[in-house]
Amino acid sequence: MENTRRALSTDAACCEIPGRVEVVRYGPQKLTLAALASPRLDGIIGSSGALTQVLEKVSRVAPTDATVLITGESGTGKELTARAIHERSPRAARPFIRVNCAALPPSLIASELFGYERGAFTGATQRHLGRFERADRGTIFLDEIGDIPAETQIALLRVLQEREFERVGGTHPIPIDVRVLAATNCDLRAAVAAGKLRADLYYRLNVFPIRMPSLRDRMDDIPSLVEHLIARCAARIGKNVRSLDDTSLDRLVTYHWPGNIRELQNVVERAVILCEGEIARVEEEWLDSGEAVASSKPARLSSSLMSRERELIEAALEKSMGRVAGPNGAAGLLGIPRTTLESRIKSLQIDKFRYKSSADCFVVHSQ
Repeated sequence: MENTRRALSTDAACCEIPGRVEVVRYGPQKLTLAALASPRLDGIIGSSGALTQVLEKVSRVAPTDATVLITGESGTGKELTARAIHERSPRAARPFIRVNCAALPPSLIASELFGYERGAFTGATQRHLGRFERADRGTIFLDEIGDIPAETQIALLRVLQEREFERVGGTHPIPIDVRVLAATNCDLRAAVAAGKLRADLYYRLNVFPIRMPSLRDRMDDIPSLVEHLIARCAARIGKNVRSLDDTSLDRLVTYHWPGNIRELQNVVERAVILCEGEIARVEEEWLDSGEAVASSKPARLSSSLMSRERELIEAALEKSMGRVAGPNGAAGLLGIPRTTLESRIKSLQIDKFRYKSSADCFVVHSQ
């Protein structure tokens, strides 16, 4: 695999490669994200269509002060995207403050976000600045925003609407200049319908939505991701591991990845740790633990690919007359993303062009 191929690293830190700068180009603009001093600030790098759409949105919204709501499954890189927005914004030199709302007890979240005055409650012996004040003129990232308790939602709404807040125990409004980025893996519209989230807060948060693609939707990036993760993890633990064997890579490309990039990193790290040479391998049982539940469509896809993958793909290509994408394309017939099918066609060395002139069509039966 080429060393210049691009990948998207995970939220979880591997090791740092000093001086590495990754560039993603699209249209008249480019998005440059450097791997800076912090080992957690890895670059968003990738070439799949799904990721390119995300990067284009990041490029367009970053220079503004618009509130951004980043959604997607766990492990898809929501915090990484928030950091990218901050780093490309005029606030890049100011603080980036991350708050995991799910990790804070409901009774403490207001004082953590907005601070408190001396004597506000038992034990408050001095004034405490909250996360919003520490993020002044910078960016605050509210992760797991769906876990904000009802009483705190009102105060957060005031910050978004009025750009001011009061410390717990305070009586005077404090103006604040902060950009709010929020993220969740929950369905916030369902939370609004269930009365768990204020509708007005949802609309204030959802000014500019960005949906992070799952790894299942960008399977053609897996070889690049694997190369990137192997290089980082091997350097961190001091091994000269360079790549995976072809069989292992095929396993990774056909797996449904319920844990997304975070799960991929764990699998790659395990392979590097156990490797005794330059070529690592991934055992099949590592991917079939059953600990996480994938959506039904990717699960059926994995089973079909294991049983008679080539037969299904060739049948779909013949029915679609060689077309992969589109309403009547082979990917639609198989019920899988176009990028996944293109990757498997390449891996199995199927000549899709020989079906272009085919006039015979037949039904591909689902498994």
